Amino acid sequence: MLRTLTSASVALGPRVAGWVRTMASHQLLVTPPEALLKPLSVPSRLLLGPGPSNLAPRVLAAGGLQMIGHMHKEMFQIMDEIKQGIQYVFQTRNRLTLAISGSGHCALEAALFNLLEPGDSFLVGVNGIWGQRAAEIGERIGARTHSMIKDPGGHYTKQEVEEGLAQHKPVLLFLTQGESSSGVLQPLDGYGELCHRNKIYTRKTKPYSFYLDMKWLANFWGCDDKPRMYHHTTPVISLFSLRESLALIAEEGLENSWRRHREVTAYLHGRLQGLGLQLFVKDPALRLPTVTTIAVPAGYDWRDIVKYLIDHFSIEITGGLGPSLGKVLRIGLLGYNATRENVDRVIEALQEALQHCPRNKL
Repeated sequence: MLRTLTSASVALGPRVAGWVRTMASHQLLVTPPEALLKPLSVPSRLLLGPGPSNLAPRVLAAGGLQMIGHMHKEMFQIMDEIKQGIQYVFQTRNRLTLAISGSGHCALEAALFNLLEPGDSFLVGVNGIWGQRAAEIGERIGARTHSMIKDPGGHYTKQEVEEGLAQHKPVLLFLTQGESSSGVLQPLDGYGELCHRNKIYTRKTKPYSFYLDMKWLANFWGCDDKPRMYHHTTPVISLFSLRESLALIAEEGLENSWRRHREVTAYLHGRLQGLGLQLFVKDPALRLPTVTTIAVPAGYDWRDIVKYLIDHFSIEITGGLGPSLGKVLRIGLLGYNATRENVDRVIEALQEALQHCPRNKL
């Protein structure tokens, strides 16, 4: 073995040769981890938090397909199909439609990195954790960030937004439509004409992140008329799964999907109120149809309830996040999980948790 390595190293040059000799003549400092010598073990759980959620069998199957190259023509075709699916879901014909190789938070950063420059005026509605984070990202960029702060569960009227725009004259307005930390659905009808400036192709400075530079991403995703150039290695298997997720929505139909989520969530609300629990968002028109927030019942520690459901039923629900921490429990009915059967399962689990979790009656 050493003779083979030495022969190869001579052909590769003196620097590589030294590295090969070093690696071949030294004992390994780290042994194979015991945990990795055992089979992978993942518990079976019903994920009824605000995300992630359980996957449809077809999406799971897509995630088990063999890899192809991220620059293969077949991969570009899949990316084109993903773009079409996103355009359908968001009902847009905008050519600048693509998926970010990262979490939803990564997409938030991509939007702000590409739209904001140092010194820009940035107006942010902060009524939950996502507004908080948007404001912090703006500050890190060096924008003059102005926050309109409301308690968790609050929303913004058009008049409040117009007053903020008139006062701060921002180049960008940020409002969270679906504030999953508090369960609030922010109305956005008529907001489109308030702030509609594109800075992506007219900015004076380069975005801070090369990875999230929208000009590069637009080219790589085929959103311009130029040949696609390598930018980063996309998560191929994740894109397979995303393609199939969008296909399921297209087959069900957007309107049918919306209706299913509304009806199942309304069923959840009724069952929760039947247990004597209070919905955190009082106005039904302002409740998210995907993530329901419940006021933590008096005397209970929310952590006890969450733990009870995991330990005894393998069901995940979560507590609050950011400003709503300690104030709410959150139940998500997302995509494949949005069924009446899952509502019945979580209600049964909650009923038992309320009977067995410790309660301070003072």
